[in-house]
Amino acid sequence: MRLVSFELPDLAREPGAERARTGVLDGDMVVDLTGEPVGLPADMAALLASGPGAMEAAREAVTTGDARRWRLEEVALLAPVPLPPKILAIGLNYREHAEEMGRELPKHQYWFNKQRTSVAAPEQEILVPTVSDQVDYEGELAMVIGRRGKNVPASRWLDVIAGFTVLNDVSVRDWQRHSPTFTMGKSFDTHCPMGPWLVTPDEVGDVGSLSLRTWVNGELRQEASTADLIFTPPEMIEYLTTVFPLEPGDVLATGTTSGVGAGHRPPRWLRPGDRVRIEIENIGTLENPVAAEPAPVPAPAP
Repeated sequence: MRLVSFELPDLAREPGAERARTGVLDGDMVVDLTGEPVGLPADMAALLASGPGAMEAAREAVTTGDARRWRLEEVALLAPVPLPPKILAIGLNYREHAEEMGRELPKHQYWFNKQRTSVAAPEQEILVPTVSDQVDYEGELAMVIGRRGKNVPASRWLDVIAGFTVLNDVSVRDWQRHSPTFTMGKSFDTHCPMGPWLVTPDEVGDVGSLSLRTWVNGELRQEASTADLIFTPPEMIEYLTTVFPLEPGDVLATGTTSGVGAGHRPPRWLRPGDRVRIEIENIGTLENPVAAEPAPVPAPAP
């Protein structure tokens, strides 16, 4: 099952209806899960928190034929989880990426957070901020949590997984170096594109051998398999939940491979007018144009 968050154009919305909605992809159609007759939450995190019954209702909506349907080109896809409770990302988790950055392989998992306000939708512009020109791309497999879990053993990691999506861990490299936590350089607005949908584990298969590719302006920059991960998804879930619970809607980025802009000599930063395309086997393709951030508007005088 492929779950989406989407918006309808104003002319298609009934008065008082939610702008953002949840749905299921059925071929080139989006089955609307929000409102009657299905009645599931319009917010993806809330939908996931509703439990197995909600997931079964979503599956049934595809086959019953009662739910409203929209052609994919009629709607605007949002990030699958537009406002996640948490966004966590692991650093240096591909062997080739650690090598290109001149770093030793980590002995422990190195996690940092991206502010949830950094989320961007498919086709939304990645903005090059006015304060830096060192903007980098990082194609990554992301896990989305579907069930609250604490102290989850690696053997039961799938118990808490709702599905997987494609994520671009956009990084502002000079600001990333401002702090050992990386937070400032990882959290600019629009610097966490994800999508185009959330794919449930039964459709993804073995996440330990998925191909990942990233193109910039049609040039292949990253190509790898998740088999090159240092710490596997089950190990990540066990490690994180040893310290704190993971909750429905949390997004976990599993690391990027070699070929990032910072790994080139000289570095190859994203520029306005570029286009980034990330493709992960069995999941989908995420594309975003790059644009200059508008000049900041000064705060009004008190």
